[in-house]
Amino acid sequence: MQTVGISLSGVMAPGALTAVTISHGSREGRSGILVALGHCAIEFPIMVAVYYGLGSLLEVSTASVVVGAAGGLVLIWMGIGMIRGRNQGGDGHVSAPHSPLLAGVLLTAANPYFLIWWVTVGATLLMRSAAFGLVGFVLFGVLHWLCDLVWLSFLSALAFKGNQFFGHSFQRGIFLVSGLFLLVMGFRFLYEAAVGISV
Repeated sequence: MQTVGISLSGVMAPGALTAVTISHGSREGRSGILVALGHCAIEFPIMVAVYYGLGSLLEVSTASVVVGAAGGLVLIWMGIGMIRGRNQGGDGHVSAPHSPLLAGVLLTAANPYFLIWWVTVGATLLMRSAAFGLVGFVLFGVLHWLCDLVWLSFLSALAFKGNQFFGHSFQRGIFLVSGLFLLVMGFRFLYEAAVGISV
């Protein structure tokens, strides 16, 4: 229960992954599944690294600066693409600069807060689960990812229903708000990376 509660608190916190899931969900109700799979493609190797004691490498300040800077650029690129594409495709099939799967991969890999969570809170939960051996580690990983899957699927389904009910203006609004949110997050990541370099 502790794993589920803490995992849900992390995944439910508003962030870039939430914004992209909602924007894709406004077009395809099951896109949250693909976002969760992309997220898992990055998260599971990090879980394995932490399990085998390599998590300390993620704590190096240089790694955080590099990831933050790269993440900021990725978020800005995706945000601009989302804003520019909001008026395309009057039939509701708005083109986007990335697929839900790729979005899950990029936004997970480019998020320095994701790494910080894993070398702190995540590592603590992981080590407690690993006390039960490999079975404990696998169960932790499955439960944690299921939290991601359920929440992101819920968000995309909710956005899809909203688009069906309110029409294309709802979809365009979702793309605009999500794109602006990604831009804000992107510039925040760049600023914090710059501060990290100057320290």
